[in-house]
Amino acid sequence: MKLDRMIGILSVLLQKEQVTAPCLAELFEVSRRTINRDIESLCMAGIPLVTKPGKNGGISIMDGYKIDRTLLSTLDMQAILAGLRSLDSVSGTNRYAMLMEKLSAGASNLLAGDTHILIDLSSWYKASLSPKIELLHEAILSARKVSFTYYAPKGESRRTIEPYDLIFQWASWYVWGWCESRQQFRLFKLGRMTGLQTGERFEKRAAYLPDLSPERVFPNSYQVKAKIHPKHKWRLIEEYGPDSFEVLPDGMLLFSFGFADKTGIVTWIVSFGDGAELLEPAELRQDILEFAEGIRRNYL
Repeated sequence: MKLDRMIGILSVLLQKEQVTAPCLAELFEVSRRTINRDIESLCMAGIPLVTKPGKNGGISIMDGYKIDRTLLSTLDMQAILAGLRSLDSVSGTNRYAMLMEKLSAGASNLLAGDTHILIDLSSWYKASLSPKIELLHEAILSARKVSFTYYAPKGESRRTIEPYDLIFQWASWYVWGWCESRQQFRLFKLGRMTGLQTGERFEKRAAYLPDLSPERVFPNSYQVKAKIHPKHKWRLIEEYGPDSFEVLPDGMLLFSFGFADKTGIVTWIVSFGDGAELLEPAELRQDILEFAEGIRRNYL
């Protein structure tokens, strides 16, 4: 892409005193004419570039602008590399690592990155996730509609959307787009989508980013209090933090937290087996009893 290439050219110029157009053309695998057009675009964007003809000539950044050669430090480049590698973990390609190599041209000591930060954004179903991300990303860039079957708690349906953004949130991948059937922007979980197909082009509308704050997506409709056996302390700390409970005199843990729906409360409590007792809301104790009774009947 032109923007990626121009960023790469600027990065090279920030790290080298001078570089020739043929060298840049070879590095970015384009023609010299394309490099010349990119240089013109950078100059129009306000980057003071100087070109010198002749045997010892080349392209450089104006001397008075050289202070910006420190724009990207070693730590900056390592942080960028860690982020780009995390994208490769879900794309199923190494295109982002290749981009980083171009950004780091002439500074090979930066290529190793920070090996102490390893980010993997893939999932247990990576084999099916990566093609979805690639298809949706391409549809977003080319402004093409996407159709798919969607599986939700209320049932399955066939949807067609205008995709705008891919989002990684709450340890899962989502696509944000305009849903034709609902006539509004909606968030769809990639793990619930099957049979993806790209369709006709669409005219992009004014889009906004979704409000993904926990208060908006998971409102605390129910305030839960429960007694939890201390053998499950690790789970409370991992899922809700060390401030979500207090230790009672008998060693049991008094858990207090907000939940969005009662179904989630019931299944959460039951997942502890006999290691938890719901105290509040008291009206849900009967729901738990009926849930357990339904399981018992299946094994009679």
